[in-house]
Amino acid sequence: MDGGRLAAVRRTWRSGPLLLAAVPVLLIVVIVVVDILVPLDVHLSSLLVIAPAITASFAGPRLTGAVGALSVGAVAYIGWHFDALLSRNILVQMVALAVLSCLIVFFCVVRERHRRQLAQVRSVAEAAQHVLLWPLPDRIGPLEIACLYLAAEDEAQIGGDLYAATRTHCATRVLIGDVRGKGLAAIGEAALLVSAFRETAHQHDELPALAAALESSMDRYLTDFEPREEAGERFVTALLLEIPDADPITRMTGLGHPPPLLLSPGHSVTTPSLHTAPPLGVGAVDPAAHPVDVFSFPPGDTLLLYTDGAIEARDHAGAFYPLPERAAQWTESAPATLLHRLRRDLLNHVGGHLDDDAALVAIRRVPEDGG
Repeated sequence: MDGGRLAAVRRTWRSGPLLLAAVPVLLIVVIVVVDILVPLDVHLSSLLVIAPAITASFAGPRLTGAVGALSVGAVAYIGWHFDALLSRNILVQMVALAVLSCLIVFFCVVRERHRRQLAQVRSVAEAAQHVLLWPLPDRIGPLEIACLYLAAEDEAQIGGDLYAATRTHCATRVLIGDVRGKGLAAIGEAALLVSAFRETAHQHDELPALAAALESSMDRYLTDFEPREEAGERFVTALLLEIPDADPITRMTGLGHPPPLLLSPGHSVTTPSLHTAPPLGVGAVDPAAHPVDVFSFPPGDTLLLYTDGAIEARDHAGAFYPLPERAAQWTESAPATLLHRLRRDLLNHVGGHLDDDAALVAIRRVPEDGG
């Protein structure tokens, strides 16, 4: 079955419970007809419980209850046909089928309640994601940008990875980071760091000073909120970049974070040299502790920023995801297309489920002709 037909089947399954209800109704009819035609010592009416059980797999409690009532009516019809409606056997079958149908309807009600609760949780998670990780614009100055977040937790939208971008008077500054740990504490630290970056990115001319300011913010947060049992164990790896509008370069300060990949036309992938500094949260508030690396970033090239979740993702054999080799296939793709292809390839590598959150940001300096 091709992808189009499979998608059509899925849409029918999800959106047409009334159409699918024909299956258990037809099953009831078949069981009744066969039960009437077979010898008298063969009884198939007990199989009618299958009908409401099947209905519960795709429909709500009302339709399931209706099919259950129809099944009880079918048992009554069989008893009436054989002139045994009030016999002990038929009455017991009707009562048993009614009780089982009620139980199935009850579980449908519980399932629907959990489904509504899950929908509310998803809604809150999506709202939190937009507050914490504002979607980056498609274009900032001379740069095209796309971002991707893959949460490891089931049904989650956000976690401890983060990214942000903002404009200064003549450059674009970008942050990507990875909070140690998971859960609400990691999300809180990620929110703090993103907020601090948005507030202070415009106040410091140099990246080392900006890194020191972010470290001070982390120190204040950890002093007030870090659990005693985790004292000294919470930190954030981060990468700060400054991309000038006029100069085809990028300035970079690494804070325990892996360096970006530079994708150039012709399937070329290089890793800029990075003198890494301690992560945020370890007390390095001196700007001198945060060196700056400068590398060429000409028009037409793409910077690919990522967190550990992308490069440490393993397949069923335990092999890490080879991000540079895979990214080399699409060095000339637009940022959004590049991340779309990497997302599909990464999830295929891990079998559809990541063990850790992964964030990726692709930044392309638009050629002077706008292509």
